Amino acid sequence: MKRSLLLAAAIAAVLPFSAAAHKAWLQPSQTVIAGANPWITVDAAVSNDLFYFNHVPLRIDNLVITAPDGSVVQPQNVATGKLRSVFDVELTQQGTYRLANVNAGLMANWQEDGKPKRWRGNAAGFATEVPKDAKDLKVSETAGRVETFVTNGSPNATALKPTGKGIELVASGHPNDLFAGESSKFQLLVDGKPQAGLEVEITRGATRYRNAQEEIKVTTDGNGEFSVTWPQAGMYWMETGTEDNKTSIPQANVRRLSYVATLEVLPQ
Repeated sequence: MKRSLLLAAAIAAVLPFSAAAHKAWLQPSQTVIAGANPWITVDAAVSNDLFYFNHVPLRIDNLVITAPDGSVVQPQNVATGKLRSVFDVELTQQGTYRLANVNAGLMANWQEDGKPKRWRGNAAGFATEVPKDAKDLKVSETAGRVETFVTNGSPNATALKPTGKGIELVASGHPNDLFAGESSKFQLLVDGKPQAGLEVEITRGATRYRNAQEEIKVTTDGNGEFSVTWPQAGMYWMETGTEDNKTSIPQANVRRLSYVATLEVLPQ
């Protein structure tokens, strides 16, 4: 037992920091489907390994499922357990669905009677729950999107239209048309505009079964674009983030943005 613990510690010491960080994700049972039973099941979790349930469930209170015609549909059989959330989606329409867990909020901390105080919530709650005379008040805004894409039959692009809020991904082809050995081009937007200089990390799943995380790291160019050549088939986790001062309330001095997508790369 002692030897195995020492080995685990040695491996952890040489892995990059990002490999040990918790990763949020949505994982559909499949991303391309055609047939008489167009259902998918989606797992949602925050984990240490991709894509395994070994930390906490991803809360999906803010899940938005956009259908191929642009309408919003509801998940079915929603459940949250100790390690994951899960839900089903019936793909009644032909085309591409966008499944996104979208979160936005505020975080504040201050001193009260010589003790640190912390608060999380939205703008309405901030106005009533945080003291207006709070000492050493620091406020930050957060906006995050965790999403995936699923196509029933022939793909279309209606659900993929950017909302103009936070970080969003635009594929030059289609996010359900990815194949091992091929190169794909993407664009990242912030509030609907191309964002240069975003650092993107892309990691294939099944990290539990290899010591090296094998991350692919790229940076968006002046037009917010980047390319990736998929080394092999599998489910991939794509993540990026940034911060700016474009806050929605004057008390906040920083806005932290995050983006995660799960993409399936198919064999040739």
